[in-house]
Amino acid sequence: MNMLTKIGRADEQTPETTPAPRPWRRVLLIGAPLALVVWGGYEIAHRGSPAMAAPPPPTVTIATPLARSIDRWDDYVGRFEASKTVEVRPRVSGQITGVRFKDGAIVHKGDLLFTIDTRPFAAALAEARARVASAKSELSLARANLDRALKLVDVDAVSQSDVDQLRARQQAAQAALAGAEASVRARALDLSFTQVRAPITGRISDRRVDAGNLVAGGEGSSATLLTTINALDPIYFSFDASEALFLKAKRAEQAGEAGSPVEVRLQDETDYRWQGRLDFTDNGLDPRSGTIRVRAVVDNPELFLTPGMFGNARLSNGGPVEALLVPDAAITTDQARKLVVVVGKDGTAQTKPVELGPVVKGLRVIRSGLGPDDRVVISDPELAQPGAKVLTKPGKIVPVAAADPRPPVADPTIGQATFAAN
Repeated sequence: MNMLTKIGRADEQTPETTPAPRPWRRVLLIGAPLALVVWGGYEIAHRGSPAMAAPPPPTVTIATPLARSIDRWDDYVGRFEASKTVEVRPRVSGQITGVRFKDGAIVHKGDLLFTIDTRPFAAALAEARARVASAKSELSLARANLDRALKLVDVDAVSQSDVDQLRARQQAAQAALAGAEASVRARALDLSFTQVRAPITGRISDRRVDAGNLVAGGEGSSATLLTTINALDPIYFSFDASEALFLKAKRAEQAGEAGSPVEVRLQDETDYRWQGRLDFTDNGLDPRSGTIRVRAVVDNPELFLTPGMFGNARLSNGGPVEALLVPDAAITTDQARKLVVVVGKDGTAQTKPVELGPVVKGLRVIRSGLGPDDRVVISDPELAQPGAKVLTKPGKIVPVAAADPRPPVADPTIGQATFAAN
């Protein structure tokens, strides 16, 4: 059979004679497209797509710590106390007829505060003066009788015993007159005590007794308390200090030096504007805490400082030293530890535990844990996770004058971290 015959026979085949496809071929034809779909999804899931790309590293501002020469200070917390406190009580009993001050005002020594009814004391003074007049009359009569008797002694008209009796009467009259005059002074003093005056200059409290009330006079706590006055210029600042400060103060006292200077700031201040000097240390240390009570005298010409106010004090602790300073915004907290974030040369962030010192010109002193060449993250340190890569831009740490009233800011355009008084 030639080739043409074969082709003709192939063309003559009918559907009934065409062999049916095998089942496994159908499975291959259907499964191939499904496999391609599954494999494509796997590739997309593992290789990622442009819509799910990883975010770029954060950008942080870095700067090396500011190196400055600063004075070393020891920090303490204490309270202000009045340099003098007087409880105003009446010296005589009676009815209050007037209150001559405003509650909480500044009073000066000698200012009239209260008045007490003067009528009983004026009457007692008049009676005492009457007794003085009577005593003077008795003395005058006794002197006259003695003079006459002395003239009659020479002619033996009067005995010596009569003369002695007359002389004794004169002396008794003199004593009675002295007693009456003393009574006048006492009654006059009582009359003056009906005007209760300020014994010192300072800020007065409120009145404890209103006009019309009876008050008891006398000495000590038995007398009625009318009000209190606190002397405020100068004012005391008391705090508990260590044994080292006590020894330092004693050495300075032995050397004849004045008290160590003390600078104090209030709770809402950043500058130590109040100046004073140590003037007293207690006579013993507390054996439980090893501390001793120390007192400084602080000038208060405007009477702004008030007893009971808290203050932060610092005492000089030697000469100037070199210190590293960073802004407070660069410091983070990990439980009890203080940390700063630094960036290595490879762009990896890491944390360093540090020991903090006081604030100087708005910047925090770092006592240990940081090097002068460390690149410190000075703004938003929470963006730099330890061990992660970050992008950096240069910044500069600048001290800020304490008089600047602006809040702490970090200018992102120049990367400065400046801090001022709150």
